[in-house]
Amino acid sequence: MPPVKDLTQGAPGKVLIRYTLPLFFSVFFQQLYNIADTAIAGKYVGEQALAAIGASYAITMLFMAVAVGSQIGVGVVLGNLFGRKDFVRVRSCMTTALIGGTVLSLVLTAVGVLASPALMELVHTPADIFAEGERYLRIYTAGFVFVYLYNIITALFSSLGDSKTPLYLLMTSSLGNIALDLLFVIVWRKGVAGLAWATFLAQGIACAAALILILRRLGQLPKSKKSPLFSLRDLRDMIGMSIPGILQQSFISVGNLIIQTFINPYGSAVIAGYTAAIKLNTFAITCFNNAGTGMSGFTAQNLGAGLPQRVRQGFRAAVKMVCAIALVFTAVYLLGGNGLLLLFLDQDSSELALQTARTFMCITSPCFSVICIKVLADGVLRGSGSMGYFMTATLVDLVLRVVLAWIFSQFLGTTGIWLAWPISWAIATVLSAIFYAGGTWQKHIAPPEEASE
Repeated sequence: MPPVKDLTQGAPGKVLIRYTLPLFFSVFFQQLYNIADTAIAGKYVGEQALAAIGASYAITMLFMAVAVGSQIGVGVVLGNLFGRKDFVRVRSCMTTALIGGTVLSLVLTAVGVLASPALMELVHTPADIFAEGERYLRIYTAGFVFVYLYNIITALFSSLGDSKTPLYLLMTSSLGNIALDLLFVIVWRKGVAGLAWATFLAQGIACAAALILILRRLGQLPKSKKSPLFSLRDLRDMIGMSIPGILQQSFISVGNLIIQTFINPYGSAVIAGYTAAIKLNTFAITCFNNAGTGMSGFTAQNLGAGLPQRVRQGFRAAVKMVCAIALVFTAVYLLGGNGLLLLFLDQDSSELALQTARTFMCITSPCFSVICIKVLADGVLRGSGSMGYFMTATLVDLVLRVVLAWIFSQFLGTTGIWLAWPISWAIATVLSAIFYAGGTWQKHIAPPEEASE
């Protein structure tokens, strides 16, 4: 396995890019699976199946919000400890995160399985796709324990400077997931439920493999002094950093849930078109967000070592790299959008579904470079522990998107909903950039402590 990587040494830009690129490709393969999953549903099960999965999408993202928020909190605390070379607390933090994460994820899994029907009713799911959507959601949430723990373990690897192991795991699990999708849907003809069961199995296997690898990595860390298996102090620190991240991610998911309720009354054809387009949009945005995650890990380690100038140098290099990637996504989506949409919607799909998807992509994709600046500035704020600034910028984005979507939809229909995305992105990006440029995040540098080892 690759050794842990000290991000406080070497040319900041080069170190950050080498660290971030595996994270970028990790999410690329993860989103590749998500796209394949949706494409298989649309091509081999039908437009109704695609709409059923889409109707539950905002709910599944609410569960993912807890996983991603916890990942952020664990990553910031552990990265800062690693930057200070406090290996006693590094080991303690790792085991505490695994134990606490297991308990929380089991509780959320039970809630998801039991509350699936009520959640589908909450978003006003049309009757013709309700049963399939509820079945998909129930099976998906049954496997949430695997999703949550996998995200925690990814945070542990990344905080130790190892972004390659999560890449290898995701490449394997994503390709395996696609193979299982094809087996369940084409060979065994299990429909929407088959897609959910394929995801369940693939996530379970990936989680088990990741757990084995992180326990081996734990044994490789310096240990001249014994660490506690479970530490309330470390749990408190991680919860303190995780709660703002969970709230931020949850608010985003709740916002998407509200927007989904604006969309669902337009019928299954519009839902199917939106589902296809939002998958492509999410593919790009999640890639950018993972670059922000890399920026957080880089920031946490360097501030832990008392090196804020390296953070600024790394930020400038990251902006150039990620904005270049964003321009590629924009060009591909604008020039090849129709072909990409046909991955999800076959020739028999209604013109309304295709037009809905095309309009969404044409409105949102030209603004990808704008959102890149926001996620990188947010990465610095998260990595420094400046969660108040981070949440403020994110909430502005969310509230504006929901309010504008509702207002514009009264006059422009679904096109008005789509216009809310770039407008809210632009305003929130200005706010995040102001917070970053102000430099207040440097005040969150942890006071030097005598290392435990």
